[in-house]
Amino acid sequence: MHEDVSTIPRASARYTSVAITLHWLVALLIALNVALIWSVNYLPDGWVRPAIDTHKSAGIAILGLAVMRVLWRFANPPPSLPASYPRWEKIAAYGVHIALLLLLFGLPISGWTQDSAWKNAAAFPMQWFYLFPWPRLGFIMSLEPQTKEIVYVIAGRTHVLLSYALYALFLLHVGGALKHQFVDRKPELQRMWVSRDTI
Repeated sequence: MHEDVSTIPRASARYTSVAITLHWLVALLIALNVALIWSVNYLPDGWVRPAIDTHKSAGIAILGLAVMRVLWRFANPPPSLPASYPRWEKIAAYGVHIALLLLLFGLPISGWTQDSAWKNAAAFPMQWFYLFPWPRLGFIMSLEPQTKEIVYVIAGRTHVLLSYALYALFLLHVGGALKHQFVDRKPELQRMWVSRDTI
C-alpha cells in the first residue's frame, strides 16, 4: 500500500531549517546565474557588463554558501532516506548529492580562476554586488602573460564543462525527487521545505 503524500514526516526525517535555507538560497543563485549567462548575448550593450559582474558576484556567494553547507552538514548530518527506497536509489541519490556539492565548489573556483587570468582584469576591478571590492587570485594575476592566457582558456573550458555537468545532475536531482513524490507517493518534497517542525 502506498503512503499518502499528505503524510508529514516527523521532524527527524526533515532537513533542518538552516539546511533548507542554504539549499534554496543556492538554488535561487544558480537559477539567476544560468539566466544571466544564457541571456547575456541578447542584452543591450549597456547591460552586458552589469550582467557579467552580477554573475561573478552570485558565483562567489554560491562558493561561500557551499562552504557553509559543508560545515553545517558535518555538524548536523542529514536525515536518512526512507528504508523502503531500493539500495540502488539510495546510492544514486547520495552520488548525485555529492557530485552537486563538488560542482558548487568547482564552478565558482574555475570561474574565479578564469576571471583572475583575464587580460583586462586590472582595468575592471571586481565588486561583490557593487557593495565592496572583491579580490582576484593574486598568484594567477602575477603569472606571465602567455601562461596566464593558457590558464584563462583552461579555466574557461573547465567552467563550461562543469556547467553542463550541473545541468545534467540538476535534472537527475529534480527528476528523482519528483519520482519519489508523485510515483512512489512518498513525502519527499516536504523534507526540504520549512515547517513548524524545522523552526
